Amino acid sequence: MKAIKFEKPWDVSCVEVEKPVPKEGEALIKIITAGICGSDIGAFRGTNGLVSYPRIIGHELAGIVEEIPENNKNGIKNGDRVVVDPYVYCGHCYPCRIGRTNCCTSLHVLGVHIDGGMAEYFTHPADLLVKVPEGMTWEEAAMAEPLTISLHGIHRGGLTVGEYCAVIGAGPIGLVAGLAAQAYGGHAIVIDLVQERLDFAKSVGIEYVINSGTENTEERIREITGGDMAQLVMECSGANAAIRSTLDYVSHAGRITLTGWPKKETSIPTDVITRKEIDIRGARTSAREFEEALDLIRTKKVDMNKILTKVIPIEEAPETIIDIEKNPGKYMKVVVQIAKD
Repeated sequence: MKAIKFEKPWDVSCVEVEKPVPKEGEALIKIITAGICGSDIGAFRGTNGLVSYPRIIGHELAGIVEEIPENNKNGIKNGDRVVVDPYVYCGHCYPCRIGRTNCCTSLHVLGVHIDGGMAEYFTHPADLLVKVPEGMTWEEAAMAEPLTISLHGIHRGGLTVGEYCAVIGAGPIGLVAGLAAQAYGGHAIVIDLVQERLDFAKSVGIEYVINSGTENTEERIREITGGDMAQLVMECSGANAAIRSTLDYVSHAGRITLTGWPKKETSIPTDVITRKEIDIRGARTSAREFEEALDLIRTKKVDMNKILTKVIPIEEAPETIIDIEKNPGKYMKVVVQIAKD
């Protein structure tokens, strides 16, 4: 079967590999669509320190079940359309025991620690599959996973109706976080240095955008919020300067969620945290948000089609990954069409 593989950093190709055989407790899935993620580009560059090589990539996956154990917890049957929860947890450590499986001490992420599913067939734990609602396109299904990341940051930050949510980073995760915040009755403020991305954010319905390179972001947030500042700040870029700025943008008694992964340590003034009594929370991957994401997509409360740049066949994935790395401004979300249903 065909699969997209990183032999090492800067070395991507469409290769022939053996079709997998499911082990006990696993399902066999015919993959129909797979999304290309920003973390895949980091793995291509070799800047994601968690990735080991060689590695088949792909963690934003949708397909058709061909084999599955009958006793799986979600009642999925052969022929069902599913999305793949790509976060494989142990189920025994303290985080797993309290339901925070995304914090598993031995978490294995597809395409990072173990091989992913940007391939014609894939095997995965049967209990980590979620049925796709009727009427949803394969492209939409493949974009459920990035929405779960955004939702997890929103949930960790406890956003409530009427609050202002400042999102740093107008890439796919940040943009979708803004759309999801608005779907839940919040006011999104998306912040970025690239005006083209902010123009795009505005065009898809984001309420407020701020160019932090040309505007005084703190003053603009103060103006937008009537002096309160943002009750929730979501940092989705991973830039150290952006992480530091969250303390300036957040309200007194506000919350910050850190979704972006910085490459080095950030120095922050803890006196500001104390003075404002800020809650700061990490937001890693997602946990139990797939059903919610699929419902938001199905009802068009979050229209993921708005961020879809293009759909490509699997054979074009290597050259597309190379081009995304060179020209990131040309792309928001690319979905790979691996097979027809």
